[in-house]
Amino acid sequence: MPNAKSPRVRAVPAVTRAVAILRLLSRSPAPQSLKTIAETLDLVPSTALHIVRALLAEDLLQVDAQTKRYSLGVGMLPLARAVLENAADFPSLMRPKLEEISSRYGVMAIGVEVPDLDNMIVVALARSQAPVRLHVDIGSRFPALISATGRCVAAFSGQPEKEIEKRFRLLRWHNAPTFEAWRKEVDQVRKQGFSIDRGNYIAGVTIVAVPVLNTKGTITHTIAAVGLGSQLDRATSLALARDMRAVAQEIAAQLAIHA
Repeated sequence: MPNAKSPRVRAVPAVTRAVAILRLLSRSPAPQSLKTIAETLDLVPSTALHIVRALLAEDLLQVDAQTKRYSLGVGMLPLARAVLENAADFPSLMRPKLEEISSRYGVMAIGVEVPDLDNMIVVALARSQAPVRLHVDIGSRFPALISATGRCVAAFSGQPEKEIEKRFRLLRWHNAPTFEAWRKEVDQVRKQGFSIDRGNYIAGVTIVAVPVLNTKGTITHTIAAVGLGSQLDRATSLALARDMRAVAQEIAAQLAIHA
């Protein structure tokens, strides 16, 4: 459990709204109109316009001159590239490992950063040909405690159970476990070093996850593999979990060297 309280973050409305616009457009499959942006984010249209103009000036957004619809701009690329290149360097260390896991087991393999109890962020990815119903891309965010990865986060985050339970109650599952059953699964993850979710999060889908721990034994990242339940039987899932656990330990050691 952390000894020091996290510093209070004072809200800066203009920054918060600008980030909300960027996130909205990053999730949108098509460019959006100013009206849609304002309505979706509950912004006054004139406020949305001022923020959009500022983002356009920095090339963080672009606008179609004919349709007047907005999308992310090329100015996002150097920012994203800098994050990936200077991230000490989990994404670049993970990419070849994820490709190997994906190729060997026919699964989607994912490298995830875990900044807090609220969100986990996909930072590396290797896709498979399996028709899995989970839309994932670099930068995708998911609730930090969901599925197999969430059990790893709960087991190794060092956070108070009260905070964990509060967030657990907000999760949406296909087949939700009770908190008591889930807590026992978290205890098991703490002992065995991996988690397997069979259809709890998504029907017919099995997700295997392992934690990547820092030198204090606290989770910083996870590695997850997503496949069809019919594809990942018990023996295959356990073999996959063991291989992923070995990769996690290797990556953790490399990150510690560069810390």
